[in-house]
Amino acid sequence: MHDKPNSLSIKNWSDDDKPREKLVHKGRSVLSDAELIAILIGSGSRAESAVELSKRILASVDNNLNELGRLSIKQLMTFKGIGEAKAVSIAAALEVGRRRRGEDAAKIEKIGSSKDVYEILQPLLGDLEHEEFWILFLNNSNKVLHKAQLSKGGITGTLVDVRIVMKQALELGSVAIILAHNHPSGTLRPSAADKQITQKIKIASETLDIKVLDHLIITQKSYYSFADEKIL
Repeated sequence: MHDKPNSLSIKNWSDDDKPREKLVHKGRSVLSDAELIAILIGSGSRAESAVELSKRILASVDNNLNELGRLSIKQLMTFKGIGEAKAVSIAAALEVGRRRRGEDAAKIEKIGSSKDVYEILQPLLGDLEHEEFWILFLNNSNKVLHKAQLSKGGITGTLVDVRIVMKQALELGSVAIILAHNHPSGTLRPSAADKQITQKIKIASETLDIKVLDHLIITQKSYYSFADEKIL
């Protein structure tokens, strides 16, 4: 992948350039993604340093850490120089990062915008390779009372049971709900089925004085809000 057949081993680099020493003396923020991953894997091979190996791995996912986090242990092990132990280290570190983001999202006490919904649900839905449909149940202050998965594997009239949604809303004393599902393909365009189920739930909710505030389509990097686009 590189023009140079070999490179100077990291142990022969100056301390300012060694990833571990650089982190200790200059802080985490100054390190590149490749340098951080190099610390995780510890060593490269005779052919390339740990940093060069990390750059090669990152290049395979367009330097996107979210995409890297979706790689399985077996996929990581296809890179020469990455055995099971190193693959596990990378996967574990990225999972810790994902969970940390989830904990930050849990601090959002009430919904003030579609972005708040995205921050809460992206850690749960953003990296999935299948579709899931979730609902946030809110009180009259837009505080989240409960979040629940309604279906898994796709959105159709048969998979999304409106009666279950209404029953749960009434049991929780919810006055508003927000719908959300993910698109593993990355597309942010709502399908006909997305629009149909939104209207189906909205009509049922209105009879019980429960508001459907929004429906979000969530991807790894962004989201689409029915309310923001004024198609709710």
